[in-house]
Amino acid sequence: MIASNDRYDIARIRRDFPILDREVHGRPLVYLDNAATSQKPRAVIDTELRYYRTMNANIHRGVHLLSQEATDAYEASRERVRRFLNAARREEIVFVRGATEAINLVAASYGQRLKSGDEVLITAMEHHSNIVPWQLLCERSGAVLRVASINDAGELNLTSFEHLLGPRTRIAAFTHISNALGTINPVRELIEMAHANGAVVLVDGAQAAPHARVDVQALDCDFYVFSGHKLYGPTGIGALYGKARLLDAMPPWQGGGDMIREVSFNKSTWNDLPYKFEAGTPNIAGGVALSAAIDYVEDIGLDAIAGHENDLLIRANERAADFPGLRPIGTAKDKAGIFSFVLDGVHPHDIGTILDLEGVAVRTGHHCAMPVMGRFGVPATVRASFGLYNTRDEVDALFAALRRVKEVFA
Repeated sequence: MIASNDRYDIARIRRDFPILDREVHGRPLVYLDNAATSQKPRAVIDTELRYYRTMNANIHRGVHLLSQEATDAYEASRERVRRFLNAARREEIVFVRGATEAINLVAASYGQRLKSGDEVLITAMEHHSNIVPWQLLCERSGAVLRVASINDAGELNLTSFEHLLGPRTRIAAFTHISNALGTINPVRELIEMAHANGAVVLVDGAQAAPHARVDVQALDCDFYVFSGHKLYGPTGIGALYGKARLLDAMPPWQGGGDMIREVSFNKSTWNDLPYKFEAGTPNIAGGVALSAAIDYVEDIGLDAIAGHENDLLIRANERAADFPGLRPIGTAKDKAGIFSFVLDGVHPHDIGTILDLEGVAVRTGHHCAMPVMGRFGVPATVRASFGLYNTRDEVDALFAALRRVKEVFA
């Protein structure tokens, strides 16, 4: 039996994902590692395969038919991303390898205007990808990195965030949804606070894009980033949204083909937006297939997906409440479908190994959020992260496998 919300056709959805039919260690696969990467529906796999079978060619500047078809498909995907984020203009969508590259692009390009004494404000729940690029920027520029604190539930301390904003704050960068805790931040409120102090805002949407509606115009963020592979799309593709006036004023990040207008040994000039930031041959097939992934999640409905995943989180919390020795890490009131925990007397890596033998795939470690682990005084956690194809039965399978862990370490 596949148990789920009666209004959510989970059986049909699961049939769309070929990998869910396989077994691991002789057991049915229970894939609960969606915050690291999601599985891909047949529509995405077929779209990428179709690209390579029927139109594979380099894009832009080609006069032959295949190049024109590939260019049209790639640019149609850019327009699809624009609609997905509700950006005002397609020129505001820059294709990148993923959220990490997008943040590095902004830090390296927009960050060139920072100078000694300026400040960058982040939060204590950030992924390393939203910490290290700003640290590197501060080392180059002499700017200072400020960090707003989080409470014992893993929620952002709004007083701390507001207190750290000041006349020297040039950039505020924070996650929409924490990858390690599942906390959903009040991003609109944070953006308003930062803008009131004259700061430019970058929102890391890597965990939000697959699970929540994102409207960059309503949020009024200056930059928003996400990765395709967490959105049921291919690896190696993602997007940076930036307000056109900001992108237009920013210098290129990388040099090479397609980001140029003219090149001579004396001087080069740059292409229009968004191509100024897209040096070299991109992940064309990934870009085309990303459009199929967006179509897929929007056909199901992001509100329906969020409701289904919240139902799974409630189930996990109910099961955890009477499981001896289990302590959740991250208990924010407003949470996405990420269930992180520790188990008394057992290292998370040992838990993950035994769960794998039971067919349950979870993530163990610091989740590229070592400061979060330090805040909660643990070396690592076990993280079960839910996706649109997971079921209540799979949550129960997780806890059945955890009982096996308890038996091994009794």
